[in-house]
Amino acid sequence: LAVASPPPPQRGQNTQFGLFRLELMPDERIDGNAVEPTEDEPEPNVSNSDVCTKYREAGKIANLALQGLMLQVRPGAKVLDLCKFGDTVIMQKCSTIYQKKIKGKPVEKGVAFPTCVSVNECVCHNSPLESDTPGEILSEGDMVKLDIGCYVDGYIAVVAHTMVCGNQPSVDRPISGPQADVLHAAHVACEVAQKLLRPGNTNSQVTKAINKVASDFGVNACTGVLSHRLKRFVIDGNKVIILREETDQKVEDSCFELNEVYSIDIVMSTGDGKPKEMQSRTTVFKRSVDKNYMLKMRSSRTLFNEVNAKFPALPFALRALEDERQARMGVVECLKHELIHPFPVLFEKKGDYVAHFKSTVLILPSGPTRITGLKSFEAGSVKTDKILSDEVNAIMSLASKKRKKKNKKKPV
Repeated sequence: LAVASPPPPQRGQNTQFGLFRLELMPDERIDGNAVEPTEDEPEPNVSNSDVCTKYREAGKIANLALQGLMLQVRPGAKVLDLCKFGDTVIMQKCSTIYQKKIKGKPVEKGVAFPTCVSVNECVCHNSPLESDTPGEILSEGDMVKLDIGCYVDGYIAVVAHTMVCGNQPSVDRPISGPQADVLHAAHVACEVAQKLLRPGNTNSQVTKAINKVASDFGVNACTGVLSHRLKRFVIDGNKVIILREETDQKVEDSCFELNEVYSIDIVMSTGDGKPKEMQSRTTVFKRSVDKNYMLKMRSSRTLFNEVNAKFPALPFALRALEDERQARMGVVECLKHELIHPFPVLFEKKGDYVAHFKSTVLILPSGPTRITGLKSFEAGSVKTDKILSDEVNAIMSLASKKRKKKNKKKPV
């Protein structure tokens, strides 16, 4: 698949790294899993304590899986093993919560986005198969990007993190130069985006601020990256924040509202920030809910039936299907007729440094609240000589949460 220059997104469409993917419209239902509200029933949001708790539980599991993955990142580790490990942790932890059935049905929970491990100039979506030989192995000093997601009863939490393989940077052995600049830029951009995620602010404000951060650090935000509003069983909602606008990549202006949930997705590069597909095979896909076609090949029908049964709404890796070999054959016809949509593996140029951080943020009355994401790096371990502009500093100085007013005692 070649990355084409897409027209501006229309309603019901959005882009992920320059590729169009159709997404669930607000009034659609998927096999009884994501039951959308009727006109008389407003859509449950995080003002509902049960919904908020499920988001937080999904966030805890995603963070736990990420922490476990980080401990597995070492020279000699296989990327395939890391991906399998991340998915396994999520499935095992999900099996321990919400075990009681509701209205006779089990609570659906599991992997919302398959574990991806993208190394060095590889930007995203690298989730290899068992049949990929020789498998990719990590080396000392590799810049490793980990991307993972979990859902509980359809409520999704996603997270991504960037780290160095092997000896970790420290105050005594700090990272410096372009590698440090890109890490700082991605970290600060995440903080800035979260602080601006307030009712009344707009997506264009966030985009402008993120690109100001990139400019301050002398790096580039990557094109085609979208931060989506998350909804029940919808990982790519229509309300989005585009990381970097181009003449052929723009989104409609929108305002943030109280009780919405967003995935804040930040990818920075020391290169030109225009990642492209290379020879790596795409292995992560998502069902297109509004497409139907009578498939001809048996392998295609088998794949499609399994996807409808197991992954009707959320992304999946071919590795998660029962017969990987058959899935590799069947996916071709499904792609041709747009029954599934790809998350292609994208690359910057060799030698470019790429940093990726992602967090899930709830817009609560107390302020934007992050439920996923770990500490980017230890203080003093990543040194940059770049200075933040007054504009970015002003945003960074904003309090993330409202301070509770102390009740003054009335005089007796």
